Formats: sequence, C-alpha cells, structure tokens
Amino acid sequence: MSFFEIIRERYENGSIIITTNRPFEEWANVFGDAVLASAIADRTIHHCHVFRITGKSYILKELMKN
Repeated sequence: MSFFEIIRERYENGSIIITTNRPFEEWANVFGDAVLASAIADRTIHHCHVFRITGKSYILKELMKN
C-alpha cells in the first residue's frame, strides 16, 4: 500500500499523525510527483491542526555534549 493510499483510506474516516522535517513546499521533491504531493497535502491538511516546532534539534544538542 502506498503512502497516498494510506492517506486516502484514512481521509475523513479516522485520525492520523504525520511528523516530518520537510515543509509542504518540498513535498513534490520528496514524492517525486507534484500532483501526487498536492493530493497528499490537500487530504493531510484538511481538518487538521499543524504544529510547527522550531528551534535547535534535541538530537544534535545531545551529540554536542559528547
């Protein structure tokens, strides 16, 4: 099952949580298809709450201690 099929199945039928370090503007490059990326983004952000977390990476912070 592709990522799009998962999103399509869950769209307006159940909850889904997605985390990414890529902004929506880069999804066309990530998925290799602008139309597919647009369809995924449309279904993902409809009826959603977007939480943008900014700041330094906790992983990098821990690595810098060592």
